[in-house]
Amino acid sequence: MGTVAIHREDPYARQCEGFVTRIADDGVELDRTVFYPLGGGQAGDVGTLLLGEGTTLDVIDARKSRRDDATPDDTLHLLDPESGWQDKLAVGTAVSAHIDWERRYRHMRFHTATHLLCAVVHELVDGCSITADYARLDFAMTAPLDKATVQQGLDELVARSLPVGCEWISDDELRASPQLVRSMSVSPPLGFGRVRLVRIGEVDLQPCGGTHVRNTAEIGAVRVAKIEKKSARTRRVVLEFA
Repeated sequence: MGTVAIHREDPYARQCEGFVTRIADDGVELDRTVFYPLGGGQAGDVGTLLLGEGTTLDVIDARKSRRDDATPDDTLHLLDPESGWQDKLAVGTAVSAHIDWERRYRHMRFHTATHLLCAVVHELVDGCSITADYARLDFAMTAPLDKATVQQGLDELVARSLPVGCEWISDDELRASPQLVRSMSVSPPLGFGRVRLVRIGEVDLQPCGGTHVRNTAEIGAVRVAKIEKKSARTRRVVLEFA
């Protein structure tokens, strides 16, 4: 059985109970987790694992499992190497997993904002980075982008309070609708039977495994910090919270 990734269905979940299923040199896997692993341009979560006797272990990053038979949801919780966690955890150990919620929520707001950016700039994405401090998208395009026009488009979509939801389609349905894929650099995880789509009102629909807010109004004030010409065929847009 693979890890139950609670964030797939409920990105607002801040903690969960679980137990250790596997131990690696630098961390552990759990049967259930609220930790989002680095992927799709979004940074991995950090937080803590709380043990029954009160011991707290710092999770310094979350990554996708490196096992050959791992599923996209199998998550390796990287633990502070100075904590001596190897003497405290074993397969079957019960833990309470807690994410750094303020950091995650910034990821959710930024990630949703990048989807809105795709609705404003109708070009393929050739690079993405979502952190707690900024988000950036690289668009495969040669034409210049006007900063004021992009800002106005984002502001309007945030202010419309558009609902954000998820849908699932089969691998074959996605193959039959290649126009849904907006990214050139990150491929949807085919081969597992189904793919999650994120829909924002009527303005954006695309495959995505990241975490998002429920409504665009939650993004709040976001500003286009800069637009750069990264190459003859790439324009980079960097977003910050105002």
